[in-house]
Amino acid sequence: MAGTVLSALNLKKAYGPVVALSSFSLSLRAGEFLCLVGPDGAGKSTALRLLCGLEKPDSGEIELFGQRVTRFSWALRARLGYLPQSFSLYEDLSVAENLVFFAELYGMAGYRQLIDSLLEFTRLEPFRRRLAGRLSGGMKQKLALACTLVHEPDILLLDEPTTGVDPVSRRDFWQILFRLQQQGKSILMTTPYLDEAERASRVAFIHQGRIMACDRPERIKAAFPARLVEIVTPHSRRLQQEFKLWPELTDVQLFGDRLHLALPEGYELQKLAEKLSPLGCEILSLAEVPPSLENVFIFLMKEEKKSAP
Repeated sequence: MAGTVLSALNLKKAYGPVVALSSFSLSLRAGEFLCLVGPDGAGKSTALRLLCGLEKPDSGEIELFGQRVTRFSWALRARLGYLPQSFSLYEDLSVAENLVFFAELYGMAGYRQLIDSLLEFTRLEPFRRRLAGRLSGGMKQKLALACTLVHEPDILLLDEPTTGVDPVSRRDFWQILFRLQQQGKSILMTTPYLDEAERASRVAFIHQGRIMACDRPERIKAAFPARLVEIVTPHSRRLQQEFKLWPELTDVQLFGDRLHLALPEGYELQKLAEKLSPLGCEILSLAEVPPSLENVFIFLMKEEKKSAP
């Protein structure tokens, strides 16, 4: 693929009897922001560790910048910035001292101006003398990102960087990521949050170590193979059990007092209302709604379970 800076082809990785990745294939384009979305244990962290050379795949191929990788050289690693879930900041060093440490670790020359720009870029300049151990969770994540950027990598591999971060810090973090993308950085980020994935250039759904779908968010939602109807009712759980007996429903998903029904094309809402009437359940709202990434992801997982041997 033209413009591809990173690709994985049929990567497999197992830890004893546990298969972490199975036929994992994915590509990242130059200047792209790609979100890898999946539940805990889906293989997201394992994929990033393989892609940055921290672990070796049992089989499969990795290409970086158009070249097949047989060994992660120091020069190649210098073009990657990896931010793990648990980034090891030195809590007894200040914000600026952490950045100096990582700059010298990578052998960066004349890094003082770069550190000043990173502090300004991440809005950490007012806290440059504060000990890292005394930062808030969101500020620690921004410092961790700044340390990941200090050697000026071309590709960023970020493992759930916004997990456990407050909403304001998460918004700031995303603004920083968008600015990095505008500067030409290629970003592969894992997240369990589907609302975050909506903002990415492309989204890849991973389940049980394999990519189920990968495309632009709007195209993934447009490919949802049914009409989606939302019912708001105080009897949502009772109706959910009832709907499981309706053969015409493609899927039923429960979200608190809301039920999402996947109906075949051409199924009339009036017919649905007529079938609900004898059940004696109060219906506060019944309307067709556009599918979300969450709807699609849950649907795809259920379809995989149906087709599993």
